[in-house]
Amino acid sequence: MQNRLKTMNYDVNENGYYGEFGGAYIPEILHVNVENLRNNYLKILSDPSFQEEFNGLMRDYVGRPSPLYLAKRLSEKYGAKIYLKREDLNHTGAHKINNSLGQVLLARRMGKTRIIAETGAGQHGVATATVCALLNMPCFVYMGALDVERQHLNVQKMEMLGATVVPVHSGNKTLKDATNEAIRDWCCNPEDTYYVIGSTIGPHPYPDMVARLQSVISEEMQKQLLEHEGRDYPDYIVACVGGGSNAAGAFYHYLHNDKVKLIEAEAAGKGIDTPYSAATIHLGREGIIHGCRTLIMQSEDGQIEEPYSISAGLDYPGIGPIHAYLAKTKRSTVLAITDDEALEAAFLLTKIEGIIPAMESAHALAALEKLTFKPDDVVVVNLSGRGDKDMETYIANQK
Repeated sequence: MQNRLKTMNYDVNENGYYGEFGGAYIPEILHVNVENLRNNYLKILSDPSFQEEFNGLMRDYVGRPSPLYLAKRLSEKYGAKIYLKREDLNHTGAHKINNSLGQVLLARRMGKTRIIAETGAGQHGVATATVCALLNMPCFVYMGALDVERQHLNVQKMEMLGATVVPVHSGNKTLKDATNEAIRDWCCNPEDTYYVIGSTIGPHPYPDMVARLQSVISEEMQKQLLEHEGRDYPDYIVACVGGGSNAAGAFYHYLHNDKVKLIEAEAAGKGIDTPYSAATIHLGREGIIHGCRTLIMQSEDGQIEEPYSISAGLDYPGIGPIHAYLAKTKRSTVLAITDDEALEAAFLLTKIEGIIPAMESAHALAALEKLTFKPDDVVVVNLSGRGDKDMETYIANQK
């Protein structure tokens, strides 16, 4: 493994690809926008004045660094040192604010005056609406009609923050369909509008940009582990993947460290052997979705198949190209977690640690059941969000 990692490159190349995955497959009307972003995002993100503003708000507004918490009773259960990276304690309740804050600040520097976003579980929508309220920018959030129903608390938050929530009634009325509508809006308003994509998906440079903005997670993890354990790396990092932004952030600074095993938990829904699943890495085939080449859940004739998960944030029929590449090269181990397994993990964490996780994060917690640890193993689970938004689902499934 060590020699292979030294020769492998898990960073995006100059054309926006991770191996064969990635790229920018976009309509002509968006070409100027995407090229402008590609030519400027690294310069803007590294500009000292941007860094000063971004880091200041991350500290004083978002509340970073998020704690790295040694979950003692969870550790006893699994026979290892289990740490939780507490992204649930960020302002707005998830990792999504890291990316939204960075992208809206970038959009403002690029002269854009109108912000659009898509959202599934609502956390990215809330985060983007929050930053737009802070920076006094109009915000339009596209959300599948089914997700509007099951995440209505987040809809109310977005509206209170001044955003316009646009329900989408096409397809199966979830994240894929919301993304389709957001892209249509962007095509109709290319000059003044900036599209804040919420995950490591979309045309280059979005997957790389989102991963960089979320890399604060692993950057902090290095410092915190050094303090807790006397070394700056864990033996395992476990994160859920839908589009893949929280996992990309948690993995970012460890991609080329052969001592760290990367574990991805995707949503199996009712099981990967049923028609009700969102386990894209297990079930998907190569294709193009929302501007990039990646693995997609699709039929034999290339029609996108509707995914299913109890989690509104994981029922996406694609996966970020970085994660498709990590899986293909066996840098990551991908576990399929069913609805029932995620629910059981959520109730367990709540009962023994007093932390109610987001349904998405519960998939990562459930992966612990499928792994075997040594007593001195250090394991970090990225607790990507809090469970306030999922309370109705938890109450309906409480045994």
